[in-house]
Amino acid sequence: MRASRVRVGWMAVLCLCLPGCGLLIDAVEHVWPVSGNKVDIICERERVQVGLAMEPFRPFVFPTIWTDEGARVTGLDVELVRAMTDELSRRCGRTVTPVLHLVRFRDLFRLLNEGHLDWFMSAVAINTPAPARAGVAYSLPYFYGGGISGITTSPAVLERVRANVREQAIHPTPDRLAATSHALDGLTIAVQDETSAYYYAEANLSPHRLILCDSLPAAFEYADSQAEPRVDVILGAQPVLEYMVKRVRKDWSPLTRENGRPLFLTKADYGVVVAEESYHLRWLLNDLLLKLDESGRLREMRTRWLDEEYAFPRRASLEGLSFDVERMAAHYAQGTCRLKVEP
Repeated sequence: MRASRVRVGWMAVLCLCLPGCGLLIDAVEHVWPVSGNKVDIICERERVQVGLAMEPFRPFVFPTIWTDEGARVTGLDVELVRAMTDELSRRCGRTVTPVLHLVRFRDLFRLLNEGHLDWFMSAVAINTPAPARAGVAYSLPYFYGGGISGITTSPAVLERVRANVREQAIHPTPDRLAATSHALDGLTIAVQDETSAYYYAEANLSPHRLILCDSLPAAFEYADSQAEPRVDVILGAQPVLEYMVKRVRKDWSPLTRENGRPLFLTKADYGVVVAEESYHLRWLLNDLLLKLDESGRLREMRTRWLDEEYAFPRRASLEGLSFDVERMAAHYAQGTCRLKVEP
């Protein structure tokens, strides 16, 4: 730390001798930011800036609804935000209010790196290799056993996937040692851009058969339109897709193995995302999540949102959190889909 301050001091002196001093100061602040303990800052301002995906990731984040008290959002991740903020308030010795920012999923990482958010969460896999996710760190998992899977409307597609898995298990090839990597060969796949499913597809599937969508609802809309190329499979977070096919889009079915078990392309746990340098905040979040886990509260949340029968608008009106509604109109525009083109 002392060496860093010395470097900053020499650069500040050098700045006085050079034109464009303002730009150099910006560069110094970018490389060697001068900031206090993030937890102390949150406690002092009595606000914590939390990001959530504007696109629904049910049951983690549901579509927002209007109530008599204004717009509200709910879901497992929203309840977790409330529980974590309650614990944070006890640590701070004063009430800390969560300020929710609902933005496009792809913008959450950028806003965190730019310092606009203290943390964000929206069923984010903590094991996704991706250049766009540099500069971030993850908490302990709050949801275990997630991962990437797929859904289809076609029994023929399901049988083809199973046949691909059987074939690869019997005759593995050096570049296709994992049967699940071979399962989607020859199929047209739709994914939400810049999610874990997208990065998996980019790394393992042919771009000629990949359709990029701005959101999961956009993928469903594209598939319903019967536009060409036709969608054979939608990839996404398995818990989200399972919720959708059981409760919302019952015309779709999950990809399963011969024994009926879900076909996972990769496994993942979900965690809270923080800036890489926010060490104190990460330790605090880990401690809060551990406390919620050991008390049984996390298990109760997962059961409540994944297994119980409920109407999410009622839960949103009774316990949902408010957020800034300035971009509310954009929330309902779920975007479009387009065929991925090789650069």
